[in-house]
Amino acid sequence: MKGLRDVDAVFFDVGGPLYPDEAFARAVLAALDELLAERGQPPADRASFRGTYDDLRAQQSGSLRRRLAAELLGDEGLRDVLHARTARHWVHPAGSLYADVLPCLRALHGRVRIAVLANQEATVVDALKRDGVADFVDVWGVSALVGLEKPDPALFRWALEAVGSVPERTVHVGNRLDTDVRPARALGLKTVWVLRGEAPDHPTPEQLAEPDAAVPDLIPLPELVLGAAGERST
Repeated sequence: MKGLRDVDAVFFDVGGPLYPDEAFARAVLAALDELLAERGQPPADRASFRGTYDDLRAQQSGSLRRRLAAELLGDEGLRDVLHARTARHWVHPAGSLYADVLPCLRALHGRVRIAVLANQEATVVDALKRDGVADFVDVWGVSALVGLEKPDPALFRWALEAVGSVPERTVHVGNRLDTDVRPARALGLKTVWVLRGEAPDHPTPEQLAEPDAAVPDLIPLPELVLGAAGERST
């Protein structure tokens, strides 16, 4: 696995790299059950929900809430309603931060600029402060705060300007190809695909070829970015 070389900034997605994506899945399911109950219908079929969720993970394309609105609520146009309801339930519980996150951030801190770049509710900042992540974050590119969502290139450009870096000297770390790797690469950023959360259980060779690096967790990231000696590659 090659080092990424000459990196000034690292952007981190939240769900997948920092916290388990199951928090989002649980929130969507709770919101879906609420909307069904208001119609006098039973809770969502768990097998159908999981099948749709896992299919999107495998395909690495598409909106979970849009598909659920179409398949289980009967109207794709209810995606925004489902989105609003999901926000009420979407929390990252204490103790759910992945164990490799803080060691990774400590190794990068002071050597590169660090940004959170994620489609998340504003409350995620409170969770990241609670769990000690905020001490290492220079820029908060949270969609609910910025008003832009991945894969919109405008959000990546906003973050680049905020950290004072250029695409070729910036790494984006995420666990989805459609909202992380592909839009970042299109702008010239280096990319690391973290294979957990909404990443597929069995990525194809074609999928694995898309990012600059694919890793099972954040443990290898400091060496990828800084080199084996903990310094930037030259």
